[in-house]
Amino acid sequence: MNDTEISAALEFATGIVEQAGQIALGYFRRPLAIENKLGDGLFDPVTVADREIEHFLGSRIRERFPDHGIVGEEHGILEGRSRYSWIIDPIDGTRAFISGVPAWGILLGLRENERCIAGVVHQPYLEETFCGSAGQGWLLRRGERRVLACRREARLADAILYCTHPGMFGNATDLAAFQRVAERCRLMRYGGDCYSYCLLALGHVDLVIEGSLQAYDIQPLIPIIEAGGGVVTGRDGEDASSGGFVIAAANPTLHHQALQALRAGRTSS
Repeated sequence: MNDTEISAALEFATGIVEQAGQIALGYFRRPLAIENKLGDGLFDPVTVADREIEHFLGSRIRERFPDHGIVGEEHGILEGRSRYSWIIDPIDGTRAFISGVPAWGILLGLRENERCIAGVVHQPYLEETFCGSAGQGWLLRRGERRVLACRREARLADAILYCTHPGMFGNATDLAAFQRVAERCRLMRYGGDCYSYCLLALGHVDLVIEGSLQAYDIQPLIPIIEAGGGVVTGRDGEDASSGGFVIAAANPTLHHQALQALRAGRTSS
């Protein structure tokens, strides 16, 4: 795909996630059956809204791009015949969704091989759509378009840090590393899910650090954050596309400072 074709694909993606948003609103803050995908005292909720949205997005993608593959949280992998594929998280933040908190979003990304080259996040209750591709990103809201721009001057001592929940860190070492960063920041807030990353791209949050992410949790967000000037990597500065421990920062300097804080306890531990 050339730049024009990617732009057209992003416009298509924006349109279908906004349509999917109407499906989500039909279930949001209403009585809803909740299933648990896990057992043994663990809780990973899924609802009919998740499955219906993913089915809708997948069917629209297959109509428009029949050669493209699809990777979805709920319905798995549909192999394609080209190097392009789409990655779907139908409701990122299902816990927020079932709690009535509008921090969830519909995530859709276009990938070339394993690299996400365009991403969209739609939050229909707030009427907000975040888009990013090829270094350009914007927020669409009620007919207005706002360019995404992370905070260029943000430093660790002044930073606002978000994390959905400390339980995301799967072991004591990762949790301790996260806490070292949190202690050095001006403000630490929990909650947010995908919306935290959108606020980072918009210039209101400076750092998001989370653990145990899946590829579909982070890939559609990467082009959006990078379009705003932000940096997204794993805890050692590696590519974040596979998920796991992820750090997103408003600028390269802040990212470097946060990585140093993450690593600070390694020699002593």
